Amino acid sequence: MRCRSPQCLIQTLLLALALLQPPIAAAQRFPAHAVSLICPWPPGGGADAQMRVLAETTGKYLGQKLIIENRPGAVGTVGAAWLANAKPDGYALSQLTNAVFRQPFMVKTPFDPEKDFTYIIGISGYNFGLVVRADSPWNNLQEFLDYAKANPGKVTFGTFGLGSPPHTVMDRIAARHGIEWLHVPYKGTSEDLAALQGGHITASADGTGWGPFVDSGKFRLLATFGDKRLARWPNVPTLKELGYGIAEVSPWGIAGPKNMDAQVVKKLHDAFKKGMEDPLFLKVLDNLAQEPLYLSGDDYRKSALEAIPEQKVIVEKYSLKQQ
Repeated sequence: MRCRSPQCLIQTLLLALALLQPPIAAAQRFPAHAVSLICPWPPGGGADAQMRVLAETTGKYLGQKLIIENRPGAVGTVGAAWLANAKPDGYALSQLTNAVFRQPFMVKTPFDPEKDFTYIIGISGYNFGLVVRADSPWNNLQEFLDYAKANPGKVTFGTFGLGSPPHTVMDRIAARHGIEWLHVPYKGTSEDLAALQGGHITASADGTGWGPFVDSGKFRLLATFGDKRLARWPNVPTLKELGYGIAEVSPWGIAGPKNMDAQVVKKLHDAFKKGMEDPLFLKVLDNLAQEPLYLSGDDYRKSALEAIPEQKVIVEKYSLKQQ
């Protein structure tokens, strides 16, 4: 029976307003309790350190704590998989890196980076480089490559995961020189560097978490992978200037599940922006030889949509798809 009387129409309208009120009120009250922020890397490494400080500085401006949850594995994409099934209420967030855009082309994933996330803010980017122990016989990249080519299968190098940017860079170098070496993937930089420290691998191609080891003289930095030399190690050449035509970095930011309320997204964005500009966080970035790379939520999403087809090309070009 259709509702025709004025009283019935008013009741129907009030019911509709009541149904709309809870999510609106919830958005206005946000955040009412602590927020979970996934760090998709193991505890103890540089990635973990900067995420913890970012959580601390952002929490000051958000008005609630951001609780870091370490969920390492799958080249830093476990957090993305978790987001795909989380409630879009603002209390479930994760760091995303370029691996999230590449992984779906390598293996079957429970997420689609084009459809399953709300992109909140771009924060920074990881720089990479190749390090060996200081007691190794190689003083530069060429000496290391000459040894690797003369000793097929003897050299091992670690990274933070299969298909990670450093892994693909090392594959490209090997293809160019006809080198046969063994890739050893770990769950994160801290595990990788511990393996190098213990002499379990020959070298590490990883993010700048190796910085303190280089500065203390325990590791030797042979080359960096970015577009320009890192100011902290101005005497170390890039692969690009050594003639490899390679410039690899990995921007990262913060995202939540799809369909988040715009008011909640704005509150999170504004708090993270202040958090990433906080001197405490900037100091951590400097220690890791990183720089702030701010992107608004809209720009971060545009950047992601541009990166997705680029990562597909990389997977196809270097045969990274896992059978």
